[in-house]
Amino acid sequence: MSGFVGVVVSDPWLQTQFTQVELRSLKSKFLSVKKESGHLAVGELPSVMAKIKALNEMLTEDEISTMLGESHPDKSQDVDFEAFLRAYLNLQAQAAARLGGARNSSAFLKSTTTTLLHTISESEKASYVAHINKYLPMDPATNDLFNITKDGVLLCKLINVAVPGTIDERAINTKRILNPWERNENHTLCLNSAKAIGCTVVNIGTQDLVEGRPHLVLGLISQIIKIQLLADLNLKKMPQLVELVDDSKDVEELMSLAPERMLLKWMNFHLKKAGYKKSINNFSSDVKDGEAYAYLLNVLAPEHCSPATLEAKDPTERAKLVLEHAEKIDCKRYLTPKDINEGSPNLNLAFVAHIFHHRNGLSTECKKISLTEMMPDEIQVSREERAFRLWINSLGIDTYVNNLFDDVRNGWVLLEVLDKISPGSVHWKQASKPPIKMPFRKVENCNQVVRIGKDLKFSLVNVAGNDIVQGNKKLILAYLWQLMRFNILQLLKNLRYHSQGKEMTDVDILNWANNKVKDSGRASQMESFKDKSLSNGIFFLELLSSVEQRVVNWKVVTKGETEEEKRLNATYIISVARKLGCSVFLLPEDIMEVNQKMILTLTASIMYWSLQQQPSKESEPTTEQAATEKPASNRDGGL
Repeated sequence: MSGFVGVVVSDPWLQTQFTQVELRSLKSKFLSVKKESGHLAVGELPSVMAKIKALNEMLTEDEISTMLGESHPDKSQDVDFEAFLRAYLNLQAQAAARLGGARNSSAFLKSTTTTLLHTISESEKASYVAHINKYLPMDPATNDLFNITKDGVLLCKLINVAVPGTIDERAINTKRILNPWERNENHTLCLNSAKAIGCTVVNIGTQDLVEGRPHLVLGLISQIIKIQLLADLNLKKMPQLVELVDDSKDVEELMSLAPERMLLKWMNFHLKKAGYKKSINNFSSDVKDGEAYAYLLNVLAPEHCSPATLEAKDPTERAKLVLEHAEKIDCKRYLTPKDINEGSPNLNLAFVAHIFHHRNGLSTECKKISLTEMMPDEIQVSREERAFRLWINSLGIDTYVNNLFDDVRNGWVLLEVLDKISPGSVHWKQASKPPIKMPFRKVENCNQVVRIGKDLKFSLVNVAGNDIVQGNKKLILAYLWQLMRFNILQLLKNLRYHSQGKEMTDVDILNWANNKVKDSGRASQMESFKDKSLSNGIFFLELLSSVEQRVVNWKVVTKGETEEEKRLNATYIISVARKLGCSVFLLPEDIMEVNQKMILTLTASIMYWSLQQQPSKESEPTTEQAATEKPASNRDGGL
């Protein structure tokens, strides 16, 4: 491994908010100021922060001073590096809130929730309320949306609307008046489940939801609704999308498209047929004049076509006519003429997605391409791809992964992940950032990925960077599993004084779980992480109950004898674990079929949460007997 030591902070959550490049830059700025006077006080922060490029483009020094004064009234108070980082994050969030919009509006899931939607758009709020109103009545003109989300029930149910079956509703606390503990459980369940469907929630905590902070609540709801609206924009759900390509050789490229890119491709496909000369590349500036919508609706719903729409010279009038046309096919729900003319990316994307669901204009008969040939997608590979993709996106790296096997091939995503879980391991000066035109640069990135893996003691016999560039699925999955396992074991190791440099092992996790269940007075045990008796789910329910007695409602637990009973238990286990605070990405099938890798991650996640709660009380049987350490704080407590 490189002799360079990365910048490490004691708070794991804070560590995840920055890349090493950012940390090194901020550390340098902090030390240079501190070196001049020997210390850094709150009163000196405005002038320091105003010189940081990421802030001075958005805030003046006076504005920074005002914002810091609200959270740090004592100007003489000394500031250490971690307090400096937190102040920076707070200023960045407030600056973005004032400006509105995401870091990258073309990829709504790429930005973290705290930078996704800061300015409260009444139009967006009304649109989301209209969407949710199908499931829970509320008044768009009030702040009921923010009040009603404070108990977490609505958000949990909205996640299930977006991706049915994500949350076992037996795990939601639904009584009329919830105590703070129950409310916190709902929000913890919500955030961990949101991560499990692909939302980015790095900078949001349960307290933010309890307080009903509008920009954070709307940011989360925006992501959930968009995941629902774009859920069918893939070849598995809608094989008819094959029609968008001329040659079966292009199918693989089509499969790798992110949902919103697929929606744009669909839109351009129909616009070309309609005779529209331009290409639409976004859902904001390219559609704000309304012309593209007029052409799109004319080709999809010709029975309601009116020449007046295209003849209209005033964009506002044209937008009004477009929505009148859309209303005739029940597609007006999400936006107003003003939203079209202002180029609201979120609402325009939702509008186009709504049109797609009502009138996609694709042939009901697929081209003669066998889906089995087109998508050689083994169930197990698909499940592992999903788990690793969601895990990577939960880390809060800059790049959002849509298609695992395609997105890791240039090596950059893997370097970002390595930088998160093993700070300082990446030589960024030797790395090439996308877009990468020269193939050998991708190989260089991937060679560094393999080299770091070997330094971390991964098993990578006969593996070269080019294997990743070529998209070797088996090797990519094997590498990612070792990466995830390394992260798990490091997190657990960092929570224990007694490790003293000794590595955590799978056996330690197994022994801990068995002893927790045994100490609770129950008889279940597991022989290994592939013990077939685990398929009924009873052991994990007893383990969850042993670390937090009240979290399992035994009245809804089945005996786990039939396949249906096993599924009910497995679904409940995952929701209870997330409700407790575990960040897990497995599916019920992984428990039912005893997927060794996913069983290990589930057990380790429960162990990690438990050790954080009672560090001084835990008796942790390992291959080496010793005391535990008090853990550093971690905001979401997940793996």
